[in-house]
Amino acid sequence: MITKTAEFHRQILELDPAQEVERIVERLRRDIFHVLKRKGGVLGVSGGVDSAVVLALAVQAMETNRLVALLLPERESSPESLLLGREVCHQFGVTPLVEDITEPLYGFGSYRRRDTAVKEVFPEYDSSYKLKITLPTDLLDSDTLNFYRLTIVSPEGEEKSERLRPSQLRQIVAATNFKQRSRAAMLYYHAELRDFAVIGTPQKNEHDQGFFVKYGDSAMDVQPIGHLYKTQVYQLAEYLDIPEAIRTRPPTSDTYSASSTQEEFFFRLPFELMDLIWYGLTHEVPAEVVARELELTAEQVNRVYADLQRKQRTTNYLRTPPLGLFDEA
Repeated sequence: MITKTAEFHRQILELDPAQEVERIVERLRRDIFHVLKRKGGVLGVSGGVDSAVVLALAVQAMETNRLVALLLPERESSPESLLLGREVCHQFGVTPLVEDITEPLYGFGSYRRRDTAVKEVFPEYDSSYKLKITLPTDLLDSDTLNFYRLTIVSPEGEEKSERLRPSQLRQIVAATNFKQRSRAAMLYYHAELRDFAVIGTPQKNEHDQGFFVKYGDSAMDVQPIGHLYKTQVYQLAEYLDIPEAIRTRPPTSDTYSASSTQEEFFFRLPFELMDLIWYGLTHEVPAEVVARELELTAEQVNRVYADLQRKQRTTNYLRTPPLGLFDEA
């Protein structure tokens, strides 16, 4: 096995932000105007750091009259997301459009279908409760597999949590994924209305580990930060002067009504630690070397290696393009 142990250290993912911004902006401009031959770009702004960075990059790539920023709340969205989305749009001179997707979600039966599964676990659940699903966050110290738990929060603040059966998890996720797919439909409506391209906001962590909805938040024409680890996105955020409230806000998918970070929902580790271990896995650095540099044990690093490999393996179908006999025609 070929390794790159001499190149592994805590600063291995540090960028030259100015150079990286210039590189992304040039590619974004080329892809939209010359390759796709579109007149501008549309992106969803969530109040999170990824979409804020992409907005800042897009503003550098084109005039603001060639850019549409959409805020896409629904009834369970955090009010903070809408406020921060407006704030970052204002900072970069873009007037956002607000498209509330609650009614389409009612039409699809998103809330009703999800709640049917929730009530199998907690019969008392109703619309006055909040809910979330989470994974164990003790990855470094336990071989616990990725079993999701459902947590409900009563109007009085009382929490109850139970492990989900696979069928219940599938129904909750399938119904909830209408949210991302409805947002994608709205983005493409505004893009096709203007001959614009849809600018995606997912980064490397989301794409390569499968933390996305196929034909939902993966629906895009260009993906300017898809090559960047989350910690590298934060480096660009600081350089681009993204509002501090966004840079310091714990990353959240803002999908469920109860507050849940992306670490709780999917990744299971802080990004600053996970990204370095993931780099080690990708570059075939022995677990012992990564452990020594990060002051962990080899057993802990191997647990993370196994978790990352399992996520990539089980979500390969999400990254697989449509299959057919095209090459045999």
